Amino acid sequence: MPSTQTTTSTLHAADPDEAIDATAAPTAEEFADRVLTATLGWVEMMSIHLGDQLGWYEVLSLHDSITASELAFRTSSSTRYAHEWLEQQAAYGILAVVETADAPAKRRYALPSGAAEVLTDRRSQAYMAPMARILAAAAAQMPALVDAYRAGTGVSWAQFGDHAWQSQADLNRPWLGEVPTVFARHQRLHKTLSRPGARIADVGTGAGWSAIALAKAYPGLMVEGFDVDAPSIEAARAQADRSGVADRVTFHLADAASLADHGSFDGVVAFECIHDMPDPESVLEAMRRAVTADGFVVVMDEAVAEEFEADAGPVERLMYGFSLFICLPDGLSHETSAATGTVMRPSTLRRYATAAGFSDVSVLEDDFGFWRFYDLHQ
Repeated sequence: MPSTQTTTSTLHAADPDEAIDATAAPTAEEFADRVLTATLGWVEMMSIHLGDQLGWYEVLSLHDSITASELAFRTSSSTRYAHEWLEQQAAYGILAVVETADAPAKRRYALPSGAAEVLTDRRSQAYMAPMARILAAAAAQMPALVDAYRAGTGVSWAQFGDHAWQSQADLNRPWLGEVPTVFARHQRLHKTLSRPGARIADVGTGAGWSAIALAKAYPGLMVEGFDVDAPSIEAARAQADRSGVADRVTFHLADAASLADHGSFDGVVAFECIHDMPDPESVLEAMRRAVTADGFVVVMDEAVAEEFEADAGPVERLMYGFSLFICLPDGLSHETSAATGTVMRPSTLRRYATAAGFSDVSVLEDDFGFWRFYDLHQ
């Protein structure tokens, strides 16, 4: 197994030789090469989306090698398309050709173990197949996005469809499963969560992976998750039942404003969602009011830089991508919106938190994959 930092450390380590020198603009030929490289990247990602959705990677991961006809048979799909896709995957270096036959139809392909983990292992922190799925969801709404950009309106989370929430849940699942290890490193949080009968609220719980992970790590803990996305809540309830924690984990189809209706909590958490909120100040205020005097409020959000810089590193570029095509349009789909976008600087969160009545915000942990943990002080 690779390090849990395999994917994100690669993105954090920007190669200065590959960066565009702002003082030396590229020639037309150089910039055309950049566009071609980007085009090849799009083709690769969409081919990954095809392989993921058709179950082709899953079948490849279960066999030492396979032909196009065997792949098509095992997935009830077209042999002709399977043949073209397998060749394309080999041409891109994703698949290996392990047996070359005189007849192309007899050629055998294999999925290397590293690629198999990235494309099929849902529990690995290197799992990246959902990245292609969420990009495809955004691409499907491109006409609506163009219209929204012209009018200053938005494209809602619901418009992006099931691929959006499912891919977000699948991408975050391996990391949210490790959230208890973060809390365990901080005595104040660990002590609270370890107390029998302690109650916490998980705001923006999504498919519930964070709530379930905390409940499994702390057997005496009661967790209540809140989200406004109905399909996510339905999935969260089913998963809590499958995980054997449904007696201690409850999910509500409700926004954070209803926290006060559920009593007080020993801790309130919000994982990778505050930047999506149309009114983050009100949500943070509701979180502050819902927590006990000696309780904690923890926010996990994107680990973007303190300040904007041109020619940024890969993580920053990736977050701007999510902001352009998903988070900012979703935020602006509400009648009144803070329009935060994915690139929520630490100073922006501090401003929201101060307006919500918190006295201060400190960084709890700065390097957790793509994310940063904040401790909000009452």
